[in-house]
Amino acid sequence: MDMENKVRQIRELVEAKREKFARVSDEVWAVPELYFHETKSAAILIKALKEEGFEVVLVNSNPATIMTDTTIADKVYMEPLTLEYVAKILRYERPDAIVPGIGGQTGLNLAMQLEKKGILKECQVELLGTPIDSIERAEDRELFKEMCQSIGEPVIPSQITYSVEEAIAAANEIGYPVVLRPAFTLGGTGGGFANNEAELVEIMKHALKLSPVHQVLVEKSVKGYKEIEFEVMRDGTDHAITICGMENIDPVGVHTGDSIVVAPILTLNDHDFTMLRDSALKIIKELKIEGGCNVQFALNPNSSEYYLIEVNPRVSRSSALASKASGYPIARVTAKIAVGMTLDEIKLGETTANYEPALDYIVAKMPRFPFDKFATAANTLSTQMKATGEVMGIGRTLEECLLKSIRSLEIGVCHLYMPKFDTMSNEDMLSYIATSPDDRIYAIAQLIRNGVSLHEIFKATMITEYFLESFKKIVDYETTLAENVGNKEILTTAKKMGFSDQYIAKLWKQDEVAVYNLRKEMNLFPVYKMIETSGCGGYIPYFYSTYEKENDSRISDKKKII
Repeated sequence: MDMENKVRQIRELVEAKREKFARVSDEVWAVPELYFHETKSAAILIKALKEEGFEVVLVNSNPATIMTDTTIADKVYMEPLTLEYVAKILRYERPDAIVPGIGGQTGLNLAMQLEKKGILKECQVELLGTPIDSIERAEDRELFKEMCQSIGEPVIPSQITYSVEEAIAAANEIGYPVVLRPAFTLGGTGGGFANNEAELVEIMKHALKLSPVHQVLVEKSVKGYKEIEFEVMRDGTDHAITICGMENIDPVGVHTGDSIVVAPILTLNDHDFTMLRDSALKIIKELKIEGGCNVQFALNPNSSEYYLIEVNPRVSRSSALASKASGYPIARVTAKIAVGMTLDEIKLGETTANYEPALDYIVAKMPRFPFDKFATAANTLSTQMKATGEVMGIGRTLEECLLKSIRSLEIGVCHLYMPKFDTMSNEDMLSYIATSPDDRIYAIAQLIRNGVSLHEIFKATMITEYFLESFKKIVDYETTLAENVGNKEILTTAKKMGFSDQYIAKLWKQDEVAVYNLRKEMNLFPVYKMIETSGCGGYIPYFYSTYEKENDSRISDKKKII
């Protein structure tokens, strides 16, 4: 089919689904974009739109991303992501539509400003994907609370405030401790926990300045609850699916971007899992979000009591994790839904997007912090995100993917061990981990080596004991390894658990090459297991390594680069 006929057919499809859309000869799109964490998602979205024959204009402030390559979008504007500059671009390009949902929080904020200032109406620009009123209900704390109450979803007791005086009164009524959440800010910027009035006043002054609408939610603290997330997808016909459930190892109180996150959810019983999944689907339908959406819950570790923390009505950092973990192309499907396609119309390999992925492996996301570059900055973690990157490990067990992730961080450690804690007392370490520092998993491992009980560590951190037991398995096997130098069976088990040759050599007091040579003698090498991205059993070359027998990778006769 020639391009002219293809474009005509696509136009007919869009016109049938969105009557307002047929206006000029060429559909032109603008995708506001924020920063490198969403870079890959935006590039995928642009590719998906171009697959359907559309011309794409990208607005992006970061020149150090793949999107600024001329092969990605048809036109690229590297300009500040502000109302003034984006309005100028819209007036010049006159696009038929914009898709802000891949541009992070800045994309949503800009879309709302363009709508409220009348720029979209002036330029006759359609906003595709999630509508403005849905974005407002998800992002505005007061509207969000009202919406949850109207559909019977439990929200944490809270009050909207616009001044320090109002915040003090709200905290006195709700009761300390409280958490402050400024509206429309990135990564929880400006928020934090306040245990008393003095702390509240200090945080509140900063939060009011950073919120573009000068609105701050004063909320009852549920610090220590489990934090559970669901990535959900909905199309314009109100059909919704859950793509991936994720569980934060760190409890509520540490921003999800700063927490170690695992998928699938490992510690919930069937009742609690179904309860939260159904709630996530109910919320995305009520908000009428079109595309990907992230829903976060706080769950009482001692009961089935839960609260809805927040909804991200866009493709977020968690979406990137869910997409990679499940193999479900969230950004691509979101783009197709934005132009009016439904889940059962969107082709993914040999099937459609209308399926819920099932994971037969475990994924761990671990944040990367910049404290090595900002040595004087406080390394304690709270509701304001401090991570500047992240890594992901995939394996058959939690221990394997945790150890893979640790090595990927490139912070000078190869195992759940950090020398700085060798000389610290147990009392000091227990006090240290209670403040949620960025390196507390290494301190926890040292406490386990020193014989401190998991229950005592749980009281200091509120990290679910299931995860602490996983740390203990790793620490306990260190002893087994050290006591069985050169044992081939023990070595095999250690490699399956994710131990590196480097750390095994340290425990055996050998050179790393000696451990490798022993593996070579045993023919003990990893195989590559496939992540089934199509949901239909098709062959997709997307793999993770693990120490098992069957290798899913197929070697072709094509010339190799490496």
